[in-house]
Amino acid sequence: MTKIPFTPEGLERIKKELEHLIKVERRKTIKAIEEARAHGDLSENAEYEAAKERQAYIEGRIQELQGLLAQAEVIPPLKEVPERVQFGVKVKLLNLETDEIMTYKIVGPYEADPSNGSISINSPIARGLIGREIGEEVKIQTPSGIKKFEILDIEI
Repeated sequence: MTKIPFTPEGLERIKKELEHLIKVERRKTIKAIEEARAHGDLSENAEYEAAKERQAYIEGRIQELQGLLAQAEVIPPLKEVPERVQFGVKVKLLNLETDEIMTYKIVGPYEADPSNGSISINSPIARGLIGREIGEEVKIQTPSGIKKFEILDIEI
């Protein structure tokens, strides 16, 4: 079984979502199905159909999250700033073509949120940065073409 890397915070978010789905959403959906059944004929009951679809979604998501938890491998937070880019660090980059400075935190694939500065360890940019040091210039093949960056800083 392939392990999926998570930061401690990322794993906690998954656990909280799973708990919410089981304790809150599942119960709400069961109640909605019961109420819709009380309205009579199920063959023409849109509320019933919507509640059943919601139930299927919730149960599918619960199974997905339980599978993730079974494969999760928590990578402990670093105690010191490493010399090279690795999982869990924040990397400050200078885009050498646009002079834009950006910071990315390298996280697991289920934690990634590029709009909030978190990129997956499996992304082209993260793969191109892993093992590199401050001051290095890197060329990374991305879906939109080759990008050139300079690593300005590594933080934890």
